[in-house]
Amino acid sequence: MLRLLNIEYHKLRYSKSSKILITTYFILITFIALIASIEFKFGGIQFRVADQGIFNFPYIWHFNSYIAALLKLFLAIVIVSMMSNEYSNRTIKQNLIDGLSKKEFILSKFLTVVSFAFLSTIFLFIVSLILGLSFSDYTEISIIFSDLEYLLAYFVKLTGFFAFCMFLGILVKRSAFALGFLFVWWILESIARGVMEYKLFRDSNIAENIAQFFPLESMSLLVKEPFSRLNVIQSAATQLGSEFEKDYGIYWYQLLIVLVWIGIFVYLSYALLKKRDL
Repeated sequence: MLRLLNIEYHKLRYSKSSKILITTYFILITFIALIASIEFKFGGIQFRVADQGIFNFPYIWHFNSYIAALLKLFLAIVIVSMMSNEYSNRTIKQNLIDGLSKKEFILSKFLTVVSFAFLSTIFLFIVSLILGLSFSDYTEISIIFSDLEYLLAYFVKLTGFFAFCMFLGILVKRSAFALGFLFVWWILESIARGVMEYKLFRDSNIAENIAQFFPLESMSLLVKEPFSRLNVIQSAATQLGSEFEKDYGIYWYQLLIVLVWIGIFVYLSYALLKKRDL
């Protein structure tokens, strides 16, 4: 495995665009700290975002996982480009000539996908821990390390999304078209859910129950939006006469659905590569 990772490392090492995108991604994660300095004025009242509890433990694990996941497109571009470059530069054919099997080739790409997700998760953990220790009102050990399942969900979500991008990169062979296909797939999922929710299964949870098995939808459900959990939002909703009844939990079957999709994307990538005449 280390040999396969080393091969991919050297390919990325000499790709200037990949290095820029990877660096930008990790820099943007650190920019979450800038949210702490944002101030708003409503009438004569002035308040700072950090004072609203977004960096409190254990809420920070949920908030930062959601925000960081929005930036995953930067690494997705790297993965799609990594696959398309194999075809355009003919390195895939050279790797196979040099003795690398097609199974090892796909494994090397998947290990790179997992490595990106793992390093991103570790980096997010460090950034969140520093921000939490700096701004949180609660610093008891038991509170600090509760709700860490959001980081697990973040890792699985990124791995699933990157595995999907890896498959699209092999399927389409061109990075721009692969990213376009990703966008089209997201639109198709949205349309399918809308048709089920407002036409076929109105006033029921059937559409939601079916949509949770869609690849992109299943990934998005792992880390739900955290903003409505804030006390200021909850208080405002109560004053307006409405209550939030949203489930922010992470369940084993949601993780399992995404893990199954990861297996499907890796298998389809291998099957597609095995079938092609390179």
